[in-house]
Amino acid sequence: MAHPSALPPNKFILGIDPGTQVMGYALIEVTGSKVQLVQYGVIHLKSYSNHAIKLKKIFDRMIQLIDEYLPDELAIESPFYGTNVQSMLKLGRAQGVAIAAALSRDIPYVEYAPKKIKQSITGNGNASKEQVASMLMQILKIQDAPKLLDATDALGVALCHHYQKGNNAKQGGKSWKGFLQDNPDRLATK
Repeated sequence: MAHPSALPPNKFILGIDPGTQVMGYALIEVTGSKVQLVQYGVIHLKSYSNHAIKLKKIFDRMIQLIDEYLPDELAIESPFYGTNVQSMLKLGRAQGVAIAAALSRDIPYVEYAPKKIKQSITGNGNASKEQVASMLMQILKIQDAPKLLDATDALGVALCHHYQKGNNAKQGGKSWKGFLQDNPDRLATK
């Protein structure tokens, strides 16, 4: 058996897909190059008509997740501009509350644009939510698809963060060939 100090340290990454109707969350554990899904799900907020109550529910649930799983880092999707400015502002508040919860527990955070996350997971920045979910299920060998794609979106954020840092940080600027040599388990074979 390897000496405990010789084992790579594990790291927990909490991924968040912010929302004011449904907010996705996912926690992965990274040990060396191995990534394992710990937990994922959604926070249902549709039943609350008051935006302030939704924000409080987001903060409270984030604190529960953080206190239960003790993540090392938070990765969160940044709001994107759609056609409705009010929706974007509400989404930004939801994101800010999730970040504030992490900061209240001294957990660093990183934001990722939706296109960056999709590119990181599927190789296509314009991939659909279903394509991202399908790829995540293959990568992490998940048997049962979640009912809501917000959970897999959050998982995509967490995995994107892992790919950008830590074990995969050395890949900045490398070719696809170099990436596949370093990550043979990511190569799909027929």
